[in-house]
Amino acid sequence: MLGAYDLSTDRLYGHIVLKKNRPAFKKFLRYVRSLHPADVHIGIVLDNFSPHISHDIAVWATANNIELAFTPFYGSWLDRIEAQFQALRYFTLDGTDHPDHATQARMIRRYIAWRNRHAANKRRAVRETARRANAMRTGLLGR
Repeated sequence: MLGAYDLSTDRLYGHIVLKKNRPAFKKFLRYVRSLHPADVHIGIVLDNFSPHISHDIAVWATANNIELAFTPFYGSWLDRIEAQFQALRYFTLDGTDHPDHATQARMIRRYIAWRNRHAANKRRAVRETARRANAMRTGLLGR
């Protein structure tokens, strides 16, 4: 999954891709750019994953009013999306045995849609969903 977290709107965006490579990353950057008017400057924080680091990506970003900022090595805690990924893993992957990647991708997309719908009341909604998930795992709540 390639993901982006918009701090201004508290929205999470994600694209499920077969390969996380430079062409897929550039396509995802085009999508992120399309979410805002061209005159709006976008700053994107990236880790040092190899598809993020290339001259053609940097040139394209500059030409499209995007600033790429890289976290230092072992500094993933500086990237605000990491906390979003932790919640996504908890709600969609932990304790699951999806029969195939399509099912897993569908669960991830459903979580992102749910998360964005409940962003305004996130604390209460996430806490309630976690309570229900824990109760279902322990058999205290009917499915």
